[in-house]
Parts: sequence; structure tokens; C-alpha cells
Amino acid sequence: MYLNKALIYGNLTRDPELRALPSGQQVATFSVATNRTYKNKEGQKKEMVEYHNVVAFGRLADLIGQYMKKGRPIYVEGRLQTRSWESDGRKNYRTEIVMENFQFGPDGGRRDSASDAPTATGAPAADASADAAPAETIQYPDEDINPEDIPF
Repeated sequence: MYLNKALIYGNLTRDPELRALPSGQQVATFSVATNRTYKNKEGQKKEMVEYHNVVAFGRLADLIGQYMKKGRPIYVEGRLQTRSWESDGRKNYRTEIVMENFQFGPDGGRRDSASDAPTATGAPAADASADAAPAETIQYPDEDINPEDIPF
């Protein structure tokens, strides 16, 4: 079995570019920065940044173009793909993550502070910020669960 899977969580380095293919399908391209902190041989703390090119098609591209902006966090799942082309007699290569699924990071899907954005599947995202008050308190029944009522 072979596996081609990429999972990254980082921040957008630029606003997504939204285009349409000749077939009419939407395409969004953007870049995500991830960082790693480590200590070198001398014990000094260092930080290294990697930049990942990401491409999304169809409904995913629409959502990315609508809700994501530079600096916002995002979790991306996809596959690695390298494409090549020639320009000016020189062969060029570009390795990208072709997005298959994603999730907005904290406050990454907001257009303004009053609205929640949908997730990649179109359902409203829950606001995970600590300063947000819960809209409704969960009410549990007063009765205890009787083990004989459980069907298994």
C-alpha cells in the first residue's frame, strides 16, 4: 500500500488567489507558513519557518477565497503533487499540497466579529474563544440512568 498524505497547521502568508479553470471550476492558491522551535548544539533556542504552497479546487476553493485572509490560521489535509512546465527554454518544478479537507483555525473563518463561518463541510463552526459566553446552558434530566434500561 502506498500513502501520499500531507497534514499541516499554520498561518496564511498571503491572501488566497481565486481563479476559474476553463471548465468553470474554481481554484484557490495560497501559501501556509509553519514553524518549528529547537535548540542548537550551543543550547540556544532557534526557530525555523517552512512555507508550503497549497491549491484547492471546487467548493473548498470557494470557502477559502470567501473566508481566509493573510495571517489567519488553518489546518490543511491533502496530498503532495509536483507539476512541471517550461518557460524560456527552462524546466520549472513546483511541489504543492492539493487540499482534500481543511479546518479553520481559531478565529480563522470569521469575516467580522459577530458571525460564525461554516466549516469545510458547510456546517457552522463553534466559537472556541475563551471570552465568548455560551448561548444556552445544557439542562440535564434529574432522573438517574437505570442500568436495566440499557439495551445491551
